[in-house]
Amino acid sequence: MRENVVKNKSFDFAIRVVKLSQFLCDQQKEFVLSKQLLRSGTSVGAMVKEAEHAETKKDFIHKMAIAQKEINETMYWLELLFQTEYLNKEQFESVNTDALEIIKIITSIIKTAKANINHS
Repeated sequence: MRENVVKNKSFDFAIRVVKLSQFLCDQQKEFVLSKQLLRSGTSVGAMVKEAEHAETKKDFIHKMAIAQKEINETMYWLELLFQTEYLNKEQFESVNTDALEIIKIITSIIKTAKANINHS
C-alpha cells in the first residue's frame, strides 16, 4: 500500500501542536489561544483520516476542504501567538513551515480530485 504523505504529515503536525499547546500552558501561562490552536491543529489530521474512508468523491473533497480550512485557521492562531510574543520567531517559523507544507498538499489534493470528477 502506498504511503499517505498528507495523513502522516498531518498526524505529525498534530503531535507538534499538542506539545506546543502544553508549552504555551506550562511555560507561557497562555490558556485561551493555545486551546484554539490545539482544536484546529489536531482537527486537520482527523479530517484527513475521515477523508480516507469517504463514501463518495464529493464527500472526500468536502472532508479535505474542511481539513484545508482547519490548517488555515491554525496558521491564524500561530501568527497571532507570534505577534503577541507567546512564540519567538524561530518557534513560529518552524511550526508555520510545516503548516504551509500541509496546506499546499491539501490544496493540490482537492484540485486533483475536482479535476478527476470533472473528467469522469
